[in-house]
Amino acid sequence: MRVLSRFKASTIRRWLLAVGAAAVDPAGVLVCAVLLWLGTAGLCIAMLLVSREDAYHQAIQVGRNLTLVLERDIVRSVELYDLSLRAVAEGAANPSVMSLPKELRNQVLFERPTTARYLGPITVYGPDGTVQACSIETSIRRTHRPDVRWFITQAEKTDAGLYVSAPYASRTAGGKIVLALGRQITSPDGKFAGVVVGRLSIDYFRELLDGLSVGKQGGMAVIETNGILLTRLPYNRNDVGKDFSHSPVFVRFMKDGAGSFVGTATIDGVRRLYVYRHIHGLPFVVGVAPALSEVYAGWRWRASWVALLMALFTVALAAGAWSLMSELRRRQVARAQLQRMARRDALTGLENRGTFDEVSRREFLRAKRNGTPLSLLFIDIDNFKAYNDHYGHQAGDYVIKRVASRIASRVFRPGDHVARYGGEEFVVVLPETDAGSAVLIAEEIRLAIYELDIKHVKSQYGRVTISIGAASSGEPDTVDEAALIKAADMATYDAKSTGRNRVCWHTASNGLNADEHIKNTEPGDQAHP
Repeated sequence: MRVLSRFKASTIRRWLLAVGAAAVDPAGVLVCAVLLWLGTAGLCIAMLLVSREDAYHQAIQVGRNLTLVLERDIVRSVELYDLSLRAVAEGAANPSVMSLPKELRNQVLFERPTTARYLGPITVYGPDGTVQACSIETSIRRTHRPDVRWFITQAEKTDAGLYVSAPYASRTAGGKIVLALGRQITSPDGKFAGVVVGRLSIDYFRELLDGLSVGKQGGMAVIETNGILLTRLPYNRNDVGKDFSHSPVFVRFMKDGAGSFVGTATIDGVRRLYVYRHIHGLPFVVGVAPALSEVYAGWRWRASWVALLMALFTVALAAGAWSLMSELRRRQVARAQLQRMARRDALTGLENRGTFDEVSRREFLRAKRNGTPLSLLFIDIDNFKAYNDHYGHQAGDYVIKRVASRIASRVFRPGDHVARYGGEEFVVVLPETDAGSAVLIAEEIRLAIYELDIKHVKSQYGRVTISIGAASSGEPDTVDEAALIKAADMATYDAKSTGRNRVCWHTASNGLNADEHIKNTEPGDQAHP
């Protein structure tokens, strides 16, 4: 269990280190910046969507509250008036009351009727439509009304409920638009005995809506269940009494007793959020309809600020990410340069001594493991101290760079390595290369330097030349990389002691100093193993 826990902890630690290393990489910074932006943008979008939904539901709640206020006011006013109509209907159904003298009869009939600004006089009609009594005598202009719609409807009713007419222009009210509110008068024996009628001015509904507000483009309306408009906000007298029973909005109104939906008004074409309620016990529907543009006005303002802040955040994030990526790139370049400097020679650009030691050790172990040959060339510039003393150190540096470049140009394979061993000495590591092939490569390098024809008055050849020693891991005495390097170094020493500008290679039969077994080449000839 402990081992498993340690393994898990080690795995998590390695994973965290890998994530941390990726995060401080320019590409990682870019990915993190993009993820941060996407996360922030997603959060802002989610907040805006929630805020938009809240604005919608808040508008619905406000609409419901307004419809409830309208319903309660209308129900209360109509109920008060209806109580008066009932009282008059009860008195008119009593023969004793109706047989009283006119003044006394009227006093008994209209003792309790409610009087208000928008309530008209109450009139009692007999079964034949003849006016029998009125709360205000001066309002009686026609004494016979058997042909009007509200009388006919009341006479044909089978129930004793309140009757509400469609809006009409009342002659007795000076042409004002009113609603007729009526109740049947039923005799003690259950027969139709007439109608009690009062009127309610449409101005009541208009003033009721005028006291409320749902925005500049919003609207409110009171409409009968048959589709006849009683009033709306904003008010237009020409709209009162119009039939909207075929309007899509009204059709939606009639689906349920209360609800909300989004629709386009038939009157002005404005898209609104409709919240409606059927008034219980009355043939009225009240609707509140704020314009969608105003419902989301506050949300749009917040969304604009969020968008602006998001844009500023995006610019800041992009600038910060770019600056950080630039700095990380600069550091990566600097680190790469330091690593290159740590592994490369500053003057020639070849691998340095430390890198050579690492490579030679690795390649020797690989050759031993795979059973393949490994060859090493040790190169030394002939009479370099004399060249330096005669031509100066700058010229010496120039020669070192030219020689290094020409050596590198003759080593083609990706797995081969060329390094500056120190001063005017160079080494070439040739994996999977036997002694014969190594000598051929060495000879190509020697000739390439010879053909540079760099003047050297202190040399017996009159130009810059090199001596090369070669050794291979295939010999019994090259048991490790140190022995291989020593063998190639001694072969180079032999090349110098036998005339310079030549290639010598090491064989185990002669040890490291037996001249008779060190092959060499003449100055202009190729060496052969």
